[in-house]
Amino acid sequence: MTGSLLLRGMLAGLLAGILAFGFAKVFGEPSVDQAIAFEEAHSHDHGDGAAGEEEELVSREVQSSIGLFTGVVVYSISIGGIFALVFAFSMGRLGSVKVGPRGLAAVLALLAFISVALVPALKYPANPPSVGDPETIRQRTKLFFLMVVVSLAALIVAINLFRKLLDRLGGWTAIVMATALYVVIMAIVGRLFPVINEVPQDFSASLLWNFRIASLGIHVAVWTTLGLVFGWLAQGPVLAPRNRHNARFQS
Repeated sequence: MTGSLLLRGMLAGLLAGILAFGFAKVFGEPSVDQAIAFEEAHSHDHGDGAAGEEEELVSREVQSSIGLFTGVVVYSISIGGIFALVFAFSMGRLGSVKVGPRGLAAVLALLAFISVALVPALKYPANPPSVGDPETIRQRTKLFFLMVVVSLAALIVAINLFRKLLDRLGGWTAIVMATALYVVIMAIVGRLFPVINEVPQDFSASLLWNFRIASLGIHVAVWTTLGLVFGWLAQGPVLAPRNRHNARFQS
C-alpha cells in the first residue's frame, strides 16, 4: 500500500507544481521583474552599471519560463512523495482520533504548511532580487533551513503532547495545549535566532510586500493541492483493504 500511496503523492505533487507555477507566473514574476529593474536603476545611479554587468548564464526569459516550471514541479513532486510517506506513517497513530484519508491528508497538509512555510517565513521572509547582501546568502539560507528543522521538531513534540493528553483531557484541551507548546517553542527560537534585515531604505515597501505574499501564496497552492487531491487519491489504497476485510467477514 505504501508504494501505491507514494505514486499518488507524486501525482498530486505534479498537479500541485503545475498550479503553483501558474500562480508564480501570474503573481510572482511581475514583482521579480520590478525588483530587477530597481537593481539595474540603482546600479546606474551609483555609476557602476557597466562595471557590474556580468554575462548571464541563463537568460531571464528561460528563468521565468522553463526554469521556473522545472524548479517548482520537481520540488512539488518531491514534496508530494515525502507527504505520502508521512501520511502512510501517520495512519492509525492518532490515538482515539478517527479521521478518513481526506481528513488526515488535510490536517497533515495544514500542519506542514504552518511548520515548513509559514512560521519560518515569519522570521526569514523571502526577498526579491536586489534585496540582501550577496555575501550573506549562504548564512541566510542555512538559518532558514535550520528554522524549518526546528519548527518540524517542535511540531513533532506538540503532536506527541496532543496524543498523550487526548484521552485524559479531551480533544479541544489537547489541541489548545499542544498549539500553545508549539507557539512557545517557536517564539523562543525566533527570539534566539539572529535578525537579518538587509532591505535597502529606498526599496519599494509595496513591492517587497507583494513579492513576499506571492512567495507564500506558492506554498499555499502546493500544500492546499496536496491536502485535497492526495486525500481524494489516497482513498483507494486505504479503503480497499477494509472493504476486502468487511466482504470476507460478511461472507
